[in-house]
Amino acid sequence: MKVAVYSRIMEDDQQADVQLFFDELGKQKIQPVVFQHYFEQIREKVSLPFGTTTFSLSDELTDEIEFMISLGGDGTLLDTITLVRNKNIAILGINFGRLGFLAGIGHDEVQTAVKAIVNRTFIVDKRTMIHLDASTPLFGNVPYALNEFSIHKRDTASMIKIHTYLNGEFLNTYWSDGLIVATPTGSTGYSLSCNGPIVFPETGSFVITPVAPHNLNVRPIIVPDNNIISFEIEGRTDKIICALDSRREIVNKNIQLAVRKEAFLLNLVRLSEDNFLQTLRNKLTWGLDKRN
Repeated sequence: MKVAVYSRIMEDDQQADVQLFFDELGKQKIQPVVFQHYFEQIREKVSLPFGTTTFSLSDELTDEIEFMISLGGDGTLLDTITLVRNKNIAILGINFGRLGFLAGIGHDEVQTAVKAIVNRTFIVDKRTMIHLDASTPLFGNVPYALNEFSIHKRDTASMIKIHTYLNGEFLNTYWSDGLIVATPTGSTGYSLSCNGPIVFPETGSFVITPVAPHNLNVRPIIVPDNNIISFEIEGRTDKIICALDSRREIVNKNIQLAVRKEAFLLNLVRLSEDNFLQTLRNKLTWGLDKRN
């Protein structure tokens, strides 16, 4: 069995856990294919299994690779979708970061996670993504995101007006610093920090959440994900920021933008004993008395 391994960086306090992870891969006779930039960081610090190879581009991920294992936080896992694309590769996130909604497997569960892959004792969640269409090509070959698409004003510019349409029918004009269109997966991310609602991953919907709206009676709204959501932007400056997850591009405000559900799904691996409700309770400390 071959698995791809991706991470941005190895902190000094992660070395023991990373070594344990690769030791377990070797013990289970799993051949790792490590992201080249990460490989260069760890090659002198970690003993890697015999036969370890590297990759740098999405095209180098062959059909032999069944899983992409992300070592890091949610941001690291979001990087992997630009590599996996529409390949039939499931993503497993081991949390070396902080909150970890997506990378939900703790670094102390490394051995359990590897054994789950070998024994097929895991569950694959099918997650919808969001696709961006624009009058000017944006984001190269990966114009899609797992969490959200967002529009922002630049730096210290004044707020912008975002005219928003559902399937061509006018919805609202948002006078705000920006606007987020989140998937159900992304509802626990940036949208949540802007007071957006949490929706279950299997919900067929998008969440439209304004960022610092000028009108206080404007609230987030949930719409079916079979809608095409399009935008027209007005502002005192010529440029705005468009973002797909953590990737950003500065564009002219006259650009035509529309988002829709991506044609393919992302396969996200979780251990069979975990579920979305447990994740909410654990990560958001629901039900815990914090008064003492």
